[in-house]
Amino acid sequence: MSTFKFTFQTIEEQYRQVKELGYKFITCEDYFKTKSKLTSSSKVVVNRVDIDLSVKKAGRLIEIFNKLDIKATFFIRLHAPEYNPFSFENYRIIKKLMASGHELGYHSEVIDQSAIWNEDAKACLERDIDIINRMFNTKIRGVASHGGMTGLNNLDFWKERTAKEFGLLYEAYDHQPEFNLFQEAFYVSDSEWVRWKCYDKGKLIAGDNRTFVEHAKDGHSLINILTHPDTYFDEHFYDNEK
Repeated sequence: MSTFKFTFQTIEEQYRQVKELGYKFITCEDYFKTKSKLTSSSKVVVNRVDIDLSVKKAGRLIEIFNKLDIKATFFIRLHAPEYNPFSFENYRIIKKLMASGHELGYHSEVIDQSAIWNEDAKACLERDIDIINRMFNTKIRGVASHGGMTGLNNLDFWKERTAKEFGLLYEAYDHQPEFNLFQEAFYVSDSEWVRWKCYDKGKLIAGDNRTFVEHAKDGHSLINILTHPDTYFDEHFYDNEK
């Protein structure tokens, strides 16, 4: 069992230390645009945040990133029962996210939508992208498929489709050579809630629950970190119950 405590204080310190190691933090869109310029001597972190359950907690990460002057890509859900991205406070936080220079993307659930609503998944995605773009007066460049509780795999939508077909640059796990981040980077994530996990160029390293900083000290030229605001707290996991 990992002894790492997932507080906002400790994750801020993790990011601070990795930055002090000389790493540059970029968004997923930045990676797409600058990938060809990266070398084996580069020290780059592609900083991804999936907002699964709480925009309010995402606001805390935004504050941390702004304080440290680092950028990230935040992926929002549209149909989560846990939050409404267009509520008064959540909309304000997401607008702050964009105004701070972070990237906004879509955390898509189109296979779930198609199965639950009996609607075409392609039409669902096109409509959702349009809604985000209209609501936030933007043009999103990427999506990341969400893994929910339906037992369905939203990544299946992309087996025979490309992001370019939808006016996008990337899907977070796509294999297109223009992106292909998951397969080419060292990936570390907090998605197991109480411990870190990691993949090296798409392959799980079983039993390696070292922290973000510990992996960065190994000197990987390209790191893809995925964090979830919902994982973090101040004193204990339930200290921010609604």
